[in-house]
Amino acid sequence: MPITRRIVSCVTAGAVWLGALGLAAVSTGVATAPPAAALDNGLATTPPMGFNDWNAFGCNVSEQLIKDTADYFVSSGLKAAGYQYVNIDDCWMTHSRDAEGRLVPDPAKFPDGIKGTADYVHSLGLKLGIYEDAGTSTCAGYPGSLGHETTDAQSFADWGVDYLKYDNCNNNSDGTQADYVRRYTAMRDALKATGRPIVYSLCEWGVNQPWNWAGDVGNLWRTTGDISDNWSSLKSIIDANLPLASAAGPGHWNDPDMLEVGNGGMTDTEYRTHFSLWSMMNAPLLIGTDLRKASAATMDILLNKEVIALDQDSLGKQATVLSSSAAGDVIVKQLADGDRAVAFYNPSDQPQHLSTTAKAVGLPTSHTGYQARDLWQHTTSQTAGTLAATVPAHGTTLLRVSKAPNAASAPALLDTGITGLPQYIQPGQSSDITVYASNLGITPALEVRVKLTAPAGWSVRPVGSTSAVALPGGHTLATRWHVEVPAGAATGTATFGGSVTSLDLGGKDTRSTPLIGQSRVVVAPPSGTSYVSDLPWTSSSNGWGPVERDTSNGETAAGDGNPITLKGTVYAKGLGVNAPSTVEYYTGAACTAFDAVVGVDDEKNGKGTVEFEVFADGKEVADSGVLTNADGGKPLHADIAGSQAIQLVVTDGGDGNDSDHGDWANATITCA
Repeated sequence: MPITRRIVSCVTAGAVWLGALGLAAVSTGVATAPPAAALDNGLATTPPMGFNDWNAFGCNVSEQLIKDTADYFVSSGLKAAGYQYVNIDDCWMTHSRDAEGRLVPDPAKFPDGIKGTADYVHSLGLKLGIYEDAGTSTCAGYPGSLGHETTDAQSFADWGVDYLKYDNCNNNSDGTQADYVRRYTAMRDALKATGRPIVYSLCEWGVNQPWNWAGDVGNLWRTTGDISDNWSSLKSIIDANLPLASAAGPGHWNDPDMLEVGNGGMTDTEYRTHFSLWSMMNAPLLIGTDLRKASAATMDILLNKEVIALDQDSLGKQATVLSSSAAGDVIVKQLADGDRAVAFYNPSDQPQHLSTTAKAVGLPTSHTGYQARDLWQHTTSQTAGTLAATVPAHGTTLLRVSKAPNAASAPALLDTGITGLPQYIQPGQSSDITVYASNLGITPALEVRVKLTAPAGWSVRPVGSTSAVALPGGHTLATRWHVEVPAGAATGTATFGGSVTSLDLGGKDTRSTPLIGQSRVVVAPPSGTSYVSDLPWTSSSNGWGPVERDTSNGETAAGDGNPITLKGTVYAKGLGVNAPSTVEYYTGAACTAFDAVVGVDDEKNGKGTVEFEVFADGKEVADSGVLTNADGGKPLHADIAGSQAIQLVVTDGGDGNDSDHGDWANATITCA
């Protein structure tokens, strides 16, 4: 996992940097001024829910796509779950205005025009959204609304548009906050003058800290650059948006960008984290996948009404971080009925144990206990006050906790986990581990039984008893297990599973609590000096596409990089990455040095700002400082003697990760 968890307001990603953006005005700080008063248009009293075509379709938008999506909202239950906006993004218009200066819908894409499309969407009881830009042209090069705000706002109103996403490309800005406020306020006033209620979404990427001024300009504002369908992007956006809770409330929301759930770049565990934390942060829930092809797992996430209820809670308080550690964050959200939503968020690459108490999350003292509803497992448990879970890597456990006079009628909450499991293990080795189950409830758990599973081909057997007839509240059952790794085990992540089953005090309600464990099967690097691109890494994450071996990062597809080139010098070996990125290698306490030439690859034509860091067992041992393409290649040496693993980390240099293609050129590890 990345060792440093930095709160960075990234500017933008991908292809949206097309205009002069006034980089000198970019700030990476969090809110320091009181938030602006809420925009008084009576709209978006809860965060908007719906669909936007961009993440899945880009410029391939059409009337038929919008109609198909609207139909599916109705047939799938999405409408009933609260989704209502079907939003068109960029590329919906022709490249020229008409003789009267009005925008013209592309007749091939929208044969019935935006008005006809809106009429169809409205006929289903849904609402239509559209896209424009506070610049001379949109991010894809179509006519922008700068200087045409009155005309365009009236067109939107005439067509029956209910939602406007207003972007920031080609903005001719001097970069000052005053200019940003002026440009976005001009469209606010134009929309208001039409008399039609239109939700106003500012998409200025967090460049000028809109959380400080946009509350009386728009209903929501982007706090970060564009999201990408990968874990690094998701994690960096979570880090940037979490501290901004004080700015949000009914009618004015922080917007960490649209949902990537279902697009295939992340696991379902990561997508559940995405949906959980967007709901905890009162983010707009705008689906960004092709719903016509959505899997059952995707729909289960998008249709989880218990999680949606957190996002749509009438109190409108964005969650805040109660505690943060290397294991992860405990995030708490106050709800209108007095309950608390508690998210145990694990951004690391290993399962982690996280805990808190009902008192710490703000619930009053209760002598009868509390009920904890797991919003993904859909189970209700009782606890004397402690809340805890072992959370999978990149996962989130989401609880709704309440003070309940009849709490003890539910089964006891069991805190389960695996201890003693080595983080790294080599083929042919063995290990003794412990599986525990702690009763956090008031009443006993009956017939507690532990079952542990290991990867196929591995040997796992208990050493002693694995059950208890009764486990009183406040007590722990610890069971020992012996694990043997076959000599031919493949390298990579090894996952342990199983469950702890129990009965409630009445002996009627059977509860199964999953076990989660993980180890990495590794092989020690060879003696001598080796190129890291020739060695297997234990994990990798990348801000844009995959990490590439012996080429630059390229774009999002695997293998699309170019020869590694730093200020004209070409290198045959190395790693090509895009910030934020982390690549981890097992060194097994047998290696002494890491060396590389680091810099920003030439393929982005001089753009990009990055910083390279090397960590040995979590301790920083080398730092390049912030580099640009003009700096060329910089030698970087790290003493890694005695470390079990090293992490090669690239950050965005504090200004967002657009064009941040970093190279670990000629990177080597020297081992005994």
